[in-house]
Amino acid sequence: MKLTPIRTNFTLKDHVYDMLKDAITAMDIYAEGADLRLDEREMSEQLGISRTPLREAIARLERDGLVRVEPRKGVYVQRKSLDEILEIIVAWAALEGMAARLATELASDAEIASLRKIAAKYDQSELATQISEYSDDNIRFHQRILEISKCALLKEMADGLFLHMQAVRLRAMKEGNRVQRSVVDHVEIIEALESRDSDAAEARVREHTLRLHEHVRRTWTELEMERNKEADAVIAS
Repeated sequence: MKLTPIRTNFTLKDHVYDMLKDAITAMDIYAEGADLRLDEREMSEQLGISRTPLREAIARLERDGLVRVEPRKGVYVQRKSLDEILEIIVAWAALEGMAARLATELASDAEIASLRKIAAKYDQSELATQISEYSDDNIRFHQRILEISKCALLKEMADGLFLHMQAVRLRAMKEGNRVQRSVVDHVEIIEALESRDSDAAEARVREHTLRLHEHVRRTWTELEMERNKEADAVIAS
């Protein structure tokens, strides 16, 4: 995890928390063999601060369920179990599906066009070399649907799932033909929004996310094995 030194003109406690949360969000936490341990000394040095405000931020992240602190062992980014991930994806599908329905009624033509601008950056023949960039824009695409729904509560609820949805999508984009399928799905979603077809827009978004659900359910079985190993290690200690 890479951090940037903090400027002194910010409220330190809140800014350290924001910096750590952003850095964790950018991590590929569901990659096989991902290093989930956070080194307090290294983070303190990178941020240019003492351990006290850092530990206050870590305690807050722990309350948020983003990290876990293991006495005498260290701080670890908290991954969800496979069942929890599948539930998160279902919840996101419901929230974003409703957002798409609202967007057909409330979003301006220019706002819907902003989605096509994101999608138009990618050519099928070049996707193999653009996975990292596409992964970032894929998240922007889905966040934009929530934004143009004009329902702040929907977006707020989705933001609570964002860390894990971003990490899940980051890994999934590198597996099979997920990128190519995603590009096709995005075009279909945009066409439904442009035609102001509420039923189709909601259905396309929901189907797109539930395809991710099926992919994860079918292929990520090693997460449960890793989770069980972690639990056994805690009990043994």
